[in-house]
Amino acid sequence: MGSMADICINMALSDFYSEHPNYQTRLRLHTKDAKSLLEANFAVLDLLKHEEVHGILGSQVATEDKFLAELGGKVNVPVISFTARSSTLPYSQNRFFIRTTPDDMYQAQALAAICQEFQWSEVVILYEDTGYGNQFLSHLNKAFQKIDIGIAYMSAITTSSEDSRILKELKKLMAKQTRVFLVHMNPSLGYQLFSCAKKAGMMSEGYAWIITDYLSNFLSSTDFVARDSMEGVLGIRPYVSWSEKLDSFQERWKRNMVLKNRAGSVRDLNIYGLWLYDTIYSLAIAAEKIGLVNSSFLYVNTSKNGTDTANLKISAFGPRLLNELSHTKFRGLVGEFQLINGQLKPSAFEIFNVIGNGERTVGFWTVDKGISRELSSTGVPTHSSSTKSLKKAMWPGDSVTHPKGWALPATGKLRVGVPVKHGFIEFVNVKIDAAANRTNATGFSIDIFLAALQLLPFPTKYEFYPYNVSENCNSSYDDMLHEIPQAFDIVVGDTTIWAPRADHVDFSLPYSERGIVLVVKNKKPFDTWIFVKPLRWDLWLTIIAACILMGIVLRILEHRVPNTNEESVRPHRERLLTTYWSPIIALAFPERNMVANTWSIIVLVFWLFMAFILMQSYTANLSAILTVDQLNFVLSEEIYVGYQEGSFMKFFLKERLHINESRLKKYSTVEEYHDGMTRGSQRGGIDAIFDEIPYMKIFLKKYDSQYKIVGPIYRTEGFGFAFAAGSPLTANFSKAILAVTQGPTMTSIEQTHFGPGYSSEDPLSPTISQRTSSLTFFDFGGLFIIVGSVTVFALLCSETLVGRKFTSLTAQCSQKCLCFMSSKFHSTRNVAEEIHASVPDIGATPGEGGYAIVVGENPSGSEGEICDPGQNNEGASAEDQEVKTDNTEERNSMAHN
Repeated sequence: MGSMADICINMALSDFYSEHPNYQTRLRLHTKDAKSLLEANFAVLDLLKHEEVHGILGSQVATEDKFLAELGGKVNVPVISFTARSSTLPYSQNRFFIRTTPDDMYQAQALAAICQEFQWSEVVILYEDTGYGNQFLSHLNKAFQKIDIGIAYMSAITTSSEDSRILKELKKLMAKQTRVFLVHMNPSLGYQLFSCAKKAGMMSEGYAWIITDYLSNFLSSTDFVARDSMEGVLGIRPYVSWSEKLDSFQERWKRNMVLKNRAGSVRDLNIYGLWLYDTIYSLAIAAEKIGLVNSSFLYVNTSKNGTDTANLKISAFGPRLLNELSHTKFRGLVGEFQLINGQLKPSAFEIFNVIGNGERTVGFWTVDKGISRELSSTGVPTHSSSTKSLKKAMWPGDSVTHPKGWALPATGKLRVGVPVKHGFIEFVNVKIDAAANRTNATGFSIDIFLAALQLLPFPTKYEFYPYNVSENCNSSYDDMLHEIPQAFDIVVGDTTIWAPRADHVDFSLPYSERGIVLVVKNKKPFDTWIFVKPLRWDLWLTIIAACILMGIVLRILEHRVPNTNEESVRPHRERLLTTYWSPIIALAFPERNMVANTWSIIVLVFWLFMAFILMQSYTANLSAILTVDQLNFVLSEEIYVGYQEGSFMKFFLKERLHINESRLKKYSTVEEYHDGMTRGSQRGGIDAIFDEIPYMKIFLKKYDSQYKIVGPIYRTEGFGFAFAAGSPLTANFSKAILAVTQGPTMTSIEQTHFGPGYSSEDPLSPTISQRTSSLTFFDFGGLFIIVGSVTVFALLCSETLVGRKFTSLTAQCSQKCLCFMSSKFHSTRNVAEEIHASVPDIGATPGEGGYAIVVGENPSGSEGEICDPGQNNEGASAEDQEVKTDNTEERNSMAHN
């Protein structure tokens, strides 16, 4: 690396000033050779003190960058690295550290895109256990997380590891299912790793290996043995487009290597030499832009702080050089040279395949366009009309089919765990054949599994393993899931997708209905006075009071309205008495003309509007009371709730609904549920059932209208298959399950196990009873009692002697009260008439804006009073008749006068 750098720097200086002989400035190179990190630090200090440099070019080791960056920031000297691919300090904190290389963040994004292109959901990373290796790992984590690619395992290998240590680590990786390995190591350690991988049999069909440019940039210098062990590897490196200038430079570089006898470890030119060449060009351009500077203006002052940096001068030229360098832009050997935020603008990455002693380009990746097959001469991706994917590659084991990224266990069969239980065998029914030492399973969940198995993109064998999920055996579904991956590769059955379980296993997409429901007995409580409940007592009293007040108001409004011809057949007093009842009569006989005053009609319209609203509200509320599902009693009353044995429902009821454990009872079968509900909590049973919709649909289908679902549906994700966390099987089975549940076979599978007419597309259809639950006489018993009592009372008063006598006495008492009130009213009116006679202005006509008082005898013989002497008041005493006659004569006399 040092030999290559030395030649590239000298060639860059020679080429640049040969092309620009008239430039006034010249770059002068001062070199120091260092064998260790400590020597490198001292070399930099020596250059700053004695050579008085204004820029530091280097270093080659990533761990030196932090020290150099801090030192350059103190003395205002730009530190320019042509090897650093990432920085521990952000550019905003140290602007004097410049990287003329693209950031590793872009390479990590390209690697993630490759994994996504081949649909690899998980990757194993083998990296060099150094600071640079850890920095690159953080970039990979971020890039993979963005596209949901998991890192199955990260293996850190030290640079001093022996073959035995590497082989031990590789054998541990072979036991895992993931078969995609990403290698980020220096050339020496990388070649050692692939040699051990070939010995372990991991460079065979089914494996996929990807290398970063940390190794691929030096492939041109590898020998035949190293390349042979890397057959079929996929690599990535910065793309360098061909140009005549690049071709000429490479030829001259080879001659210089031979002439100067620099036969080091680097046998061929690589991208680092090209970056260095372009870096020298950019420095020369920036220096020329600044121009000649007087030596007295090169430094600000001397830094003397008592540390090792004593006697170091602070450069005044360094900030100017940094500024010009940041704005330098030209076309170099690698491509476009431009610094953005202290680092080289990223270009395209080349994706290649190692085949024999050569390499074959299979595609490219760019920041803007992602993966493409070809690039134009300007570096822009060109997509063919048929596909955007990469070209065909040769994989380890001379396979042309890209690896699926994972493999089955060493046995070659999936270990399928199935729950053994007593009830709800429609989902899973396990039978153990002891003679053949084999486990057979049938049911809805098993058929979904078998149908999904046929849709996987690879052939898969399986074997069932039973697991008893019973609280009597101190085991449950949660315990069965904890056996993954030690005992099972997959658990198939009526296993609910639940958040606490997802902490240690992965679930496929659900294949059943979702939700938990409450089931109670389908009966209504006996309540004779249920029709009163829609309205509270205060509203009932308000309605009654409003009816009475409205009748009085209408009586007053109708007092001045004279009889018409149509009404002359009815006594005036009877018509006015009817007015009192008009608010109620109008509701029953709206077609009758009970009022004549315009204001009375307006008032009655608004009253009817309010009455109809009350009637509709009463109807709706009564309907809700008779049909609404009652749920709160579960949480408030001391009732008992049943749940399924071995499921997660016990924990759900305790933690989510806060139901005391003493009120919970476990059951296993549909028959046990029914027996418990039949007995009820008073006889050692239960009052309600909490369970998932698929189970309760079977329960309701069997017992029809005896039970119903009430309350809300508590959210769960339904049944799914469980896998080990990070298992690549999860995505494959999820796609297959989606195809099964949305395909034509789903209905036949459901009806095979749950009976004809069953459909999961309508999850609550069984809750509708096949027989209507009609309202009975007892639901309205109180209303019939009231109506019957009124009817009997009316018959007694109308048809019996005692009743008629009671009615007559009641009428006499009412007449006396009404006559007394009427006399008071007419006395007040006579006084008003006398005042009117004495004040002429009051007699103005209505058209003049005054009041018109009309005094005269009513044709019907009444002025609107209720007690009319001209009428035959049956039951009235002679004394009462005489009083009324006197009052009438006196009133007529006053009117005449």
